[in-house]
Amino acid sequence: MVRELRVPRVPAALPAPIRWLALPVALTCTIVVLLGSWSSADPGIEVPQPTGKAAGYCQKLAAALPQELLGHARKDPSPSSPYVAAWDTTPRTVLRCGVDRPDELNGEHATDESPSVDDVTWWSQKLDDGGYRFVTTMRAAYVEVTSPPGVYTNPLDPAATLTEVVKANIPG
Repeated sequence: MVRELRVPRVPAALPAPIRWLALPVALTCTIVVLLGSWSSADPGIEVPQPTGKAAGYCQKLAAALPQELLGHARKDPSPSSPYVAAWDTTPRTVLRCGVDRPDELNGEHATDESPSVDDVTWWSQKLDDGGYRFVTTMRAAYVEVTSPPGVYTNPLDPAATLTEVVKANIPG
């Protein structure tokens, strides 16, 4: 005895207008959800607003930044800004120029040891996610490099690699 597989005929039981609209509505909803999740905006990256000479130094630095950083291609956030650059790591390595002086430098951390690379001092701060934040000190504009956790052998590597271009464009 052969058993017949029966597929329910629920769609046929629905009124014709609902059947005709079901597929276009489902496709439209899918497209809206996908476009929303593929948005190129980076709400997590705050764009600094430097003024005066600092803004000019930051624009000069932006033009000189490399397209590749330690094997990672540059992938700037959208909308683009001359004060923010990013490289394609997960999460991304981010440079922000013209940031405010970190408040932590006014308190107990003012005397912390900070690494210096080729006469550029990088104040460091371990972040809650395990990454590091490095900020230049004693420069005409503050430059911040965020090094994500687990991407580099040494978290200072991205800041150290960018030291020459920072030194050349942001006077001390």
